[in-house]
Amino acid sequence: MEFRDDDLAVFAEHGATPLPAAVVTGHVENNGARIWFATYGSGRPVILLHGGLGHSGNWGFQVPALLQAGHRVILIDSRGHGRSTRDERPYSYQLMASDVFSVMDRLDLQKAAFAGWSDGACIALVLASMAPERVTGVFFFACNMDPSGTKDIEPSPMLDRCFSRHAEDYRALSATPGDFSAFVDAVSTMQRTEPNYTAEDLGKIHVPVVIVQSENDEFIRYEHADHLASSIPGAAFILLDDVSHFAPLQRPDRFNAALTAFLAALDDEPEDDAQ
Repeated sequence: MEFRDDDLAVFAEHGATPLPAAVVTGHVENNGARIWFATYGSGRPVILLHGGLGHSGNWGFQVPALLQAGHRVILIDSRGHGRSTRDERPYSYQLMASDVFSVMDRLDLQKAAFAGWSDGACIALVLASMAPERVTGVFFFACNMDPSGTKDIEPSPMLDRCFSRHAEDYRALSATPGDFSAFVDAVSTMQRTEPNYTAEDLGKIHVPVVIVQSENDEFIRYEHADHLASSIPGAAFILLDDVSHFAPLQRPDRFNAALTAFLAALDDEPEDDAQ
């Protein structure tokens, strides 16, 4: 039977399903931050980048599916999120992309596929723009690449449940557990002002990309997702029915099927590019 948590009641109470035991965990210092990472399994590498205010544990439903599909999975807590620290400089997607490169360098990983959720999707596409030679492909879920892509947020009990989970996890994991409000303000400032990719910028991205949009996304306009898919050369588009911005938690089997199918389509990449 398909697992369903459409109203995020299970997530609010328990979080995502716990992650399996990692092969390696550690931190890397980069640009004033101490970035946490973990690796799981072996095979063709895929890096999962979580959404704003969350942490890598929110991928708990995805990691086992990717391991079963034969991938090496790398998780990274974005700077200031989860177990990663930050300094006083403002958040930016380009700065967080540099953190990802620092983890890849620590792991001697020259190239990987990326799956990004919300802010993590933006980071993944920034990576593809900055250094396409290090990106096998991007599974881009639920984010905007310019400010016109966002909706006005309408409060709801489900969003309240998600926010409460983020607050509880931040207190449990962060090196600054009392700073959640300041953390939210800093991340929100970045989200209001970045990214600012034009259609011309998107047209210069030349790695395999799939734009994945949920039918009921609370934050991202459908028209914007369509614009991204139309502007990135060769990009595909997937619409996930009956789910929202939180599809990886609400209907993980459905989300995982789309993700593993995209990764399987990247198998033509040369093996010696993956460490």
